[in-house]
Amino acid sequence: MQAENEKNTIKTLSFGCRLNALEAEKIKKMLQSRGIYGVVANTCSVTAEAERQCGQTIRKISRENPGVHIFVTGCGATRNPELFTKIPNAHVILNRDKMNIDAYINAIGDVCCGNSCPDISIIHGADTKLSKQFVQIQNGCNHDCTYCITRLLRGPSVSFPYADILSDVNRAIQNGFGEIVLTGVDAASYVEKHDGHIMLLSDLCGALLNDAPGLRRLRLSSVDPAVPAIRKIIEMMGQNNRIMPHLHLSMQSGSDAILGAMRRRHTADTVRELVHLAGHTVSFSWDIICGFPGETDELFDETLDLVRELAPIRIHAFPYSPRPGTVAATMPNMVNRSISKRRVGIITNLAQKNMHRFMTTQIGSVQSVLIESDNIGRTPHDIPVHIVGAQISERTICDIQITGIDGDMFIGVVK
Repeated sequence: MQAENEKNTIKTLSFGCRLNALEAEKIKKMLQSRGIYGVVANTCSVTAEAERQCGQTIRKISRENPGVHIFVTGCGATRNPELFTKIPNAHVILNRDKMNIDAYINAIGDVCCGNSCPDISIIHGADTKLSKQFVQIQNGCNHDCTYCITRLLRGPSVSFPYADILSDVNRAIQNGFGEIVLTGVDAASYVEKHDGHIMLLSDLCGALLNDAPGLRRLRLSSVDPAVPAIRKIIEMMGQNNRIMPHLHLSMQSGSDAILGAMRRRHTADTVRELVHLAGHTVSFSWDIICGFPGETDELFDETLDLVRELAPIRIHAFPYSPRPGTVAATMPNMVNRSISKRRVGIITNLAQKNMHRFMTTQIGSVQSVLIESDNIGRTPHDIPVHIVGAQISERTICDIQITGIDGDMFIGVVK
C-alpha cells in the first residue's frame, strides 16, 4: 500500500496494484482543478483480507481526520460499498464513476471547500521510489478466470489510444523520470488501431522506443503468458537494452489441472516455451495462488516442480480467497486456509533460493542501475542494489559493478 503526503488539499491512499496508485493520482489532479479537498482512497478487492484492510485503514483515517471528505473508490468500494458507507465523512464512488468529476461534486453536495481545508493526517509515509513513472495503457479484462472478481468490477477491456500513451510517456521524460512502466488490468491484451494498423503490446513497446528517444528504460508490469505478443517482446529484450529484461507473469499455478479449473489460457508448457526462448537474457517472476479448490498435495507438487525447473527469481504467492460472485467460490473441494498458507511459505522459500542462485551468477558483472534514493538502485532484472561510496543523485543511470550480496540486495560500486 502506498500513500502520498504532500502539503496540498488532496491526499491519496491506494491499496493493491500499482494501477490503483496511478488512478489515485489522476483523481487527485481532477479534484484539485475544482478546488475540492479531501482524501482519495482507491481500494482493492482481490482478496477478502485486502477488503478488510481497506475498511480498517479508512475507518482510522476518518477518526483521525474529522470533517475531512474521504472519497472511497476502486474495486473494494464497488464490490462492497456497505463496508464504507457507514464510515463518517466517507463518500463511495463506484469504479464506473471514478474519473467523473460530477460524481465527487454530487457526493459532497457541491460544497466549495478549497479555501477551508483542514489539516489532513495520513498514517503512512510517502513512496520514495521517485525514479520510475507508471503509465496506464489499458483498463478492464475480457477473460473469465473462475477466481477473479476484478474483471467483474473493472468491466471489459479498453485499450488507450497510442497518442495519449506517448503523451504520458513524454511528459514523464520531461519530468525527469528514468524509467517508464507500462501497466493495466490486463496489459498484455493491449490492442488498438493506429495509423490504419492493429497495434499489439509488442508494437506499442517498439513504437514508444522509436518515438520517444529520451526514454531511457521501458519496463512492463504483470503480463498474461498466454498472449502471443509476449514472445515478440522477449525477442525485443534481447535486441534493445532500453527495454528491461524482466517479465512478471500472471502464472497462478504450475499444474495444468488447476490452470484448467481456473480457466487460464496457458499451460505449463506455454511458460516453458517462453523461458526457453528467453535463454539467459530475460529473468522471470510469477504470481501464484496457493490452495485453489481441488489443489491436492500432488497438484501443488507439480507447481513446485515447475518452479525448480524454470527457476523464477521471485514469486508473489498468496492463499486462495473465495470471492462471492465468482465461479470458483462455489467449487467443491475447498482447501483449508491453514494448508494454503503453509503452501505459500513453501513456494516462497523455494523462490528465494532461486533468487540467491541467480544473484550469485551476477557477482562481478557490470550492470546499468537506475538510482532511486539513498544510493539504492534497481538493476535491469529489477533487483535492488546498494551502491557503496559517494552519494549519487536520484534518477541517475550509471554502470555499477556487482561486488556482493546482502540478503535480497546486491552490493555494488561505481565502475
